[in-house]
This record gives sequence, structure tokens and C-alpha cells, in this order.
Amino acid sequence: MAKRDYYEILGVPRDADDEAIKKAYRKLALKFHPDKNPGNKAAEESFKELGEAYEALSDPQKRAAYDQYGHAAFDARARAGRGFGGGGFHDPFEIFREVFGGGGSIFDDFFGSRHDPTQPQRGDDLRYDLEISFEEAALGCEKEVTVTKPEPCETCEGSGVEAGSRTKTCPTCHGRGQVITARGIFSIAQTCPNCQGAGRVIEKPCKSCHGAGRHDRSSKIKLRIPAGVDTGSRLRSAGKGEAGLRGGPPGDLYVVLHIKTHEIFRRDGDDLLCEVPVSVVQAALGAEIEVPTLNGKAAIRIPAGTQPGTMFRLKGKGVKNVQGYGHGDLHVRIDVEVPTHLTGAQKAKLQEFAELCDENVNPISRSFFEKAKNLFR
Repeated sequence: MAKRDYYEILGVPRDADDEAIKKAYRKLALKFHPDKNPGNKAAEESFKELGEAYEALSDPQKRAAYDQYGHAAFDARARAGRGFGGGGFHDPFEIFREVFGGGGSIFDDFFGSRHDPTQPQRGDDLRYDLEISFEEAALGCEKEVTVTKPEPCETCEGSGVEAGSRTKTCPTCHGRGQVITARGIFSIAQTCPNCQGAGRVIEKPCKSCHGAGRHDRSSKIKLRIPAGVDTGSRLRSAGKGEAGLRGGPPGDLYVVLHIKTHEIFRRDGDDLLCEVPVSVVQAALGAEIEVPTLNGKAAIRIPAGTQPGTMFRLKGKGVKNVQGYGHGDLHVRIDVEVPTHLTGAQKAKLQEFAELCDENVNPISRSFFEKAKNLFR
């Protein structure tokens, strides 16, 4: 079955800006979220489809590749041949959480279900933006980051209650978890501000965490960054987010990567491009030159008469595909450097050379001026 167009899935025109794409995703993701459509396989597929479409169109590099090549831009085998980057698509629920923010309780707010405040609650997910060097992204590396986040209180083990104390019925809502406010002929039920809807309050809160059950603590987290990642790549570290409440599981940590630019290399998917200067003599007579690669130097032979802008390809010398489909290529662009700051003797030699030249020495110039003559006939 042919895949649907990403713009069609989101219901936006092909020239839609980032804000329009995000707005369309938010609206449709809420409509088709599985929590709102339990047991509805069609809605679940639509939700996955929306996540894939949004991830592709919200990333400038992926969007440019999709606009040029369509779905083939993200086909693993095609990408390995063309040098596309990207690394596939992420869990649609990860994308949903990143767009809307927060952890588990956000779904209750959107889909109208009440979270039982007395039950264990999953901790919120966290986002950490990490900048790494070009080489680290291309070759892979290990990083250690320091994250400050709520962790379970060691004194009360996350309960928020002082040892020997207990909970009692909330005196404000009398255990209902809600307070009723009369406004004219209407009565409005609101979450009790004293017990936060739990219906019970702590007699003696833990002195260390003041009853919260958590307190902020800095922790070091080791990350293994695979070779081939690019700006916008996301790494998930399970269970490294905020601690849960009342014994609930922790959230996850999502690390979003940002890659520094390189002084020599420019990246296009899994391919690399670099410009290598050569002298006029080398270009005219031919020479063997050294070019930089990610793993050291490589030698290439440029033939006599090489022109500025000539491209040479070193197969397999690009970036490793993040999904393991080989390596991209290194494309070397020749930049012929015109000499400057010549001495008198050097200028004389060049003038002597020019006097020895005829039209056969510069065939490109001859062809150009012959074409230019036709413009003025």
C-alpha cells in the first residue's frame, strides 16, 4: 500500500511554515490519540502516521529531503545509496510528549479523565539539549551530562510523611477531594487546594522534603552517542527523568543533539563535502595531493588541466549511516588558488609564459568568446 503524502496527512499546503505544521499536528494528534480512541486500530494508525509526518516536516533537513525525493528519502536502502541522513523515525508517543511537554498527567488534562491523586504517578519526562563536535557526531562518542531533577527523598523514601506520622482526612474538603463553590444558581466543583484532590493530608510532613516526597538533586548520566547522528537527533535514556510521585515510576530523559559546524567539512546526509586548494601549477600539470578525511589523510591524483570546481569522490569516506547501512562518500571540490604578492621575477616569468600561449592552451576561454561574438552579430 502506497504511503500517503505527509502534507496531506497534516492537512497543510507544501509551503506551510513551521508554526502551521505544528498547529496542525497538535490538533490532529489530540483527535487520534489512542487514549481518546481505545481499541480503535484506525485511530492508532492515524496517530502513528501523524507522528511520522510531523517529524519529517518539522525538521528542515528531513523536510528538504522529502520535498526532493519523497518517501524514498527515508527508505533505508535508498538513503544508504544517496547519502541521506536522518536515522529513521521515533516513537509517536515520544513526539507527542515533546510537542505538548510534560509527562503522564498531560494526557489526563487533554482527554478529560481525572487522575487519582492518591495513586502512584509517573514522573515527567525531561529534555536536555546537548551540543557536540562534528567529529563526535560522525564517529560516535560517550558523554557524561549533569542533570538537576526531582529525586525521591531519602529520608521518607518518597512518601512525604515523617516517620511515625500518618495521614488524616482533609479538613477543607472533608475527604471528597473537591470543594464546591456556589455562583448564583450554579455550583462549581474544583480540586481541593489543601490536599490537591487526595482527600487526605499529612499530619507531620517529612522535614527534609516538606511533604513533597522529592527534592532536587544533581546526578551524572552517561550517554553513548552512536556514529552518524545529526542535529535534531534524539536519544532516550529510560528512567532518567523526574522521579515519580507516591512510588510511581520515573519519567524518561530525552537528549536532543546539536552539532557544531566544522572548519573544513560540510555535511549532506551521510556524505561529506570539502574544498581543497591547489596551485595553478598543480592544476595545470597534474599532481598527487593529500586531502583530509574523518580518519586521517588520503591521497588523490588530479589530472593535468584540472579546472576550478572539479569534483572527486572518495567512496566510503563519509559519515557512517546511523542505522548501520554503510558509509557515505567524501566529495572533494578543487579550488585553484591564483597566486598573489608576486615578485618582479615571478611576474616576468608569468608574462613570458603568457607570450608562449596560443588559443589552444585555454580552450574554455576560446569557446566562451566565440559564443559571445554571436550575441553581437
